[in-house]
Amino acid sequence: MLKIENIKLPPGADMAALAAEAARLLRVREKDLLSLRVLRRSVDAREEVRLVYTVEVSLRDESAALRRVRSRRVSPYTPPAPYAPPAARPAPEVPPVVVGAGPGGLFAALVLALAGQRPILLERGRSVERRKADVERFWATGELDLTSNVQFGEGGAGAFSDGKLNTGTKDPRHRFILETLVSCGAPEDILIDAKPHVGTDYLHTALVDLRRRLLELGADIRFEHRLADLEVTGGALAGITVEGPEGSYALPCRHLVLCPGHSARDTFEMLHRRGVPLEPKPFAVGVRIEHRQADCDAAQYKQYAGHPGLPASTYKLSCHLPSGRSAFSFCVCPGGEVVAAASETGRVVTNGMSEFARDRENINGALLVNVTPEDFGGGSPLAGIAFQRRLEEAAYALGGGGYRAPAQRVEDFLARRPSAMPGRVRPSYRPGVTWANLWDCLPPFVTETLAEALPLLGQKLRGYDHPDAVLTAVESRSSSPVRIPRDEDGQSAVRGLFPCGEGAGYAGGILSAAADGMRCAEQVCRGSM
Repeated sequence: MLKIENIKLPPGADMAALAAEAARLLRVREKDLLSLRVLRRSVDAREEVRLVYTVEVSLRDESAALRRVRSRRVSPYTPPAPYAPPAARPAPEVPPVVVGAGPGGLFAALVLALAGQRPILLERGRSVERRKADVERFWATGELDLTSNVQFGEGGAGAFSDGKLNTGTKDPRHRFILETLVSCGAPEDILIDAKPHVGTDYLHTALVDLRRRLLELGADIRFEHRLADLEVTGGALAGITVEGPEGSYALPCRHLVLCPGHSARDTFEMLHRRGVPLEPKPFAVGVRIEHRQADCDAAQYKQYAGHPGLPASTYKLSCHLPSGRSAFSFCVCPGGEVVAAASETGRVVTNGMSEFARDRENINGALLVNVTPEDFGGGSPLAGIAFQRRLEEAAYALGGGGYRAPAQRVEDFLARRPSAMPGRVRPSYRPGVTWANLWDCLPPFVTETLAEALPLLGQKLRGYDHPDAVLTAVESRSSSPVRIPRDEDGQSAVRGLFPCGEGAGYAGGILSAAADGMRCAEQVCRGSM
């Protein structure tokens, strides 16, 4: 096999054009290509818009081709070895428990199930089918279900997002995760796109199939079952208390993979009471910013804007300011909507979501400011949670209740005056927005940083600081404000407790959380041998 990198083609070019270009670069006839497979695809819009491919090809005489071409873009290629889960062995008398059915918990349970460990998976929320109905009702009416919402339920917070699967790290587990999702109904494009995304719609389908697979492998999945307490004996986990639909019960437990998600605040409070070491960590807060997708496409794709061979454009922006603060984009959702993501009464939280097609009118993304323990008082490991709650309560009050969110046009925000109505950009947030002045609900260091950053980011992406762009508050759950320290074998100071995923402070998205869940499950398998 040979690998050819950096093949650039215009939008709309088909596989025949890709094969022709591969043959040209190899200096062979097209009919000499025995096979061609796309390994990676991306968009380069820096100068002339082009699709960029890395492909795997096979020829009859590959050694001769390498001698003839002598290009760094062409090299021998050996496909990476597939991920091998821990070897299966008899199920233990006390099965391992996984708490949380987000990506970390689901893939931890999958690895344990493949190893024959028959794990118990506890999820405080509901199955994705029921959860979807609960969330839609909240968005339509403002009636929040504290058990089943954007934060809690099968799939975790990522189940109502853009379903991004890109990461800045390389891990052999990633391919296994992507292939598993595809086998459960996710689009095959995620196997080759440089910035893969599943979309909320396909992710819901994949979650149902993944659940079926876990059940077939012997996993015991219990929805609406919340971890309420730990039983610790001699510094080691001996059991847990679970709150279920029919009351509380004790469950023997020697190995617990804890994947709480970043919003399980009552779980962090319980761990703190039980003496499990916790520490505050930096995170970020800010707003969601919305633009018209067509304007963003025009700014980046220029004459190719609207071309059917191009995906909806996205962006990644940041700036470092003289004050020492940073502002940056996060979780950008092309062709998506801003969603109500509250999980507690009387607090407004925003997030972003897209379906796979990314075909709605607006693009939205978080515009965040870095926050450190010094900003919220790091005396308690739970101080960051208290800080988040204050912001969410202020946003709820400014929104006027009913989980309406306060919103403001960028032009008005920069002038520090309340907005009265939208301009060209219509806000997508449901149950609805209240036009306001966001300086009244966000801390001065956040508003001042955003005001300084917006014009600078507008220089990097034309139109980012457009007067009619809409800011909606508050984006407060970008990552966990707490870390649960663990040692080299993945355990907390409480032996048998394996903190995992984004909520525990060890991941930053669906793919990295799922991979962390797999790592923790592997450690459980090693420890139970």
